[in-house]
Amino acid sequence: MAKRRTVVLTRPVAESLLWAQTIERAGFKVLSWPLIEVHAHADLMRTNAVLAAWHGYQAVMFVSRAAVQHTFQHQQPKAGWGLTRCWATGPGTRQALLEAGVPDALIDSPPMQAAQFDTEALWQVVHAKLLPGRAVLVLRGSDSDKPDSADEGVGRDWLIKQLEGAGIKVESLAVYQRHVPVWDAPQKARARAAARDGSIWLFSSSQSLSHLAQLLPDQNWSEAKALATHVRIGEAATRLGVGRVQVCKPSLLEVLASLESFE
Repeated sequence: MAKRRTVVLTRPVAESLLWAQTIERAGFKVLSWPLIEVHAHADLMRTNAVLAAWHGYQAVMFVSRAAVQHTFQHQQPKAGWGLTRCWATGPGTRQALLEAGVPDALIDSPPMQAAQFDTEALWQVVHAKLLPGRAVLVLRGSDSDKPDSADEGVGRDWLIKQLEGAGIKVESLAVYQRHVPVWDAPQKARARAAARDGSIWLFSSSQSLSHLAQLLPDQNWSEAKALATHVRIGEAATRLGVGRVQVCKPSLLEVLASLESFE
């Protein structure tokens, strides 16, 4: 593959800097166009109440790095981390937990050699450790037009069903909000050009594809190329009409290898 091919990075700003720097050092041109804007949730009292009740949960699942950052941006659990497990589906969220001060021994996540980082892989790690009678808390984001939406997404909904089937009570709380970015006419024109000029769009969220469809509702994506970090994200790209889709694991090494081999 010729170097200096353009990679369109669609991750939220807070999650994209290291990826952008690493991909650029590998010889690609990077356009950072976040398709999800992440804002703090207005109801901090509920987040603080969760931190106060931390030790009543057997585990807390963080759906993303943003969930970690917005939960602990002001304080940690007042009585320390205790024995409450912290669940993460991928290495980025796990790293965010470590940076927040969570002891490594309290974090459950799929091993680095796992075939995929998702809720199914997380379930294989945690299901044998579940304690009857103690709730699990899911900390997630919500859409800006549905500030307290209980919509968990395909993977999280599957995990919640497994937990409930095992007799575990599940609570859910939004700790941040996701917004569709605002693109002006020049930005939309650049994006339309990137849909047909050989640029590789890098998607790490199905919702980013939903936002892209809202921003460019009439765009023909048949000439576009995309790299997706999960099979479900790849399926969403295919539904959008992207002509060439490859799937890889959401680690920088895997992403770089896939970019290098992209045909």
